[in-house]
Amino acid sequence: MVELAGVIDEDREVDGLAEDELLAIYRSMVLLRTYDERSLVYHRQGRIGTYAIFWNHEAMQAGSVHALADEDWIFPSYRESAIGLLRGIPASTILSWWRGHPAGWWNPADYNVASICVPIATHIPHAAGLAWGKKLKGESACAIAYFGDGATSEGSFHEGANFAAVMQAPVILFCNNNQWAISTPLSAQTHAETLADKAVGYGMPGVRVDGGDVLAVYEATREAVERARGGGGPTLIEAVTYRAAPHATADDPRAYIDVARVEQEKQNECLGRYERYLRRLGVLADELESEIKAEAAETMRQGIAAAEAEPEPDPELVFENAYVNPPPNLRDG
Repeated sequence: MVELAGVIDEDREVDGLAEDELLAIYRSMVLLRTYDERSLVYHRQGRIGTYAIFWNHEAMQAGSVHALADEDWIFPSYRESAIGLLRGIPASTILSWWRGHPAGWWNPADYNVASICVPIATHIPHAAGLAWGKKLKGESACAIAYFGDGATSEGSFHEGANFAAVMQAPVILFCNNNQWAISTPLSAQTHAETLADKAVGYGMPGVRVDGGDVLAVYEATREAVERARGGGGPTLIEAVTYRAAPHATADDPRAYIDVARVEQEKQNECLGRYERYLRRLGVLADELESEIKAEAAETMRQGIAAAEAEPEPDPELVFENAYVNPPPNLRDG
C-alpha cells in the first residue's frame, strides 16, 4: 500500500534533477493550479459552462509530463484539460475549448498532445495504437494516456491495456486514482486490493505511487518511459490521491463524500507539499515564489483576454462537416 504521508523527505534526491529542473516542475504545478482556480472563477461568472476541476492533481500531471521527451505523445482526459499548457498550447486555446468555441481546437501533431477526451477511457486504445505505430516505424517515441479510477471499469480500458501488452506497445497507462468516479467510491469499482494489481492480468508491470508526491510520480513515470523505449512494453501506473474538490462544477459532493476527510486532505495538497520541500532544500524563497505565481496569473489574464477577443463563430460550422447535402429544413433555417 502507498502511504500518503503529506511530506516529501527533505533528504531525498532524484537522479538527473538539478535545482533548475526542480523549479521547472514547480512552475508547471503553479501554472496548472492557477489555471484551475481561475477557471473555477470563470465558470462562476458564467463565462464558461460546466468545468471539470483538477485541484490537487497537479503533481500527477506535472510530475509525469516532465518525465517525457518532447517527441512523446500525451492523451489527456477531461481531468487533464490544461496539461497542454506544459507543451506550449496557449491558455486561450484551452479556455476556448471549455467555451465551446472553434478556437479551442488544435492540431495534435503541433504539440504531440491529442484532443481532450471526454468519453471515459475511449482514448486508451488510441494511445496504445499510436504507440504501436511508433514502434512499427522504428521511432523511439512513446505515449501516455491519463484516466481516472472509474475508467478501469470500462471496456475500452481492458481493450487498450490488453492490446498494448500483446503488441508490447511503448505506452504508459496513467491512472489518477482519486478514489471517486463522480459519486461512486473505489470500493464499488473493484474488489481488487489495488488498481495496479490489474496489470498482472495483462502481463505488464503495475506500479502504485503517491500521487501527491510530484517527485515520486516523476520517478515512476521516468522508469516506465525508459522501459517503453527499451522495448519492455507498457506500464500501468496507479497514482493514489484523494479528490479534495467536486468532480465538476455541476457536482455537489456533500451528498456522498466525507467532508472531514476532504478538509484533512486539503492540508496535505500536492502544491503545498512540494513548496515546503523546496523551501527545506533552500531552492525556493518568498520572492521567487511570488514571481512564479505572478507569472502564472499574468498568463491566465492574457489567456482570458485572448479567448474572449475571439469573434463569434459562424453557426453554420455546426453543420459544415455533418452533411454533404444539408436537409431542406436546415438550409431554410
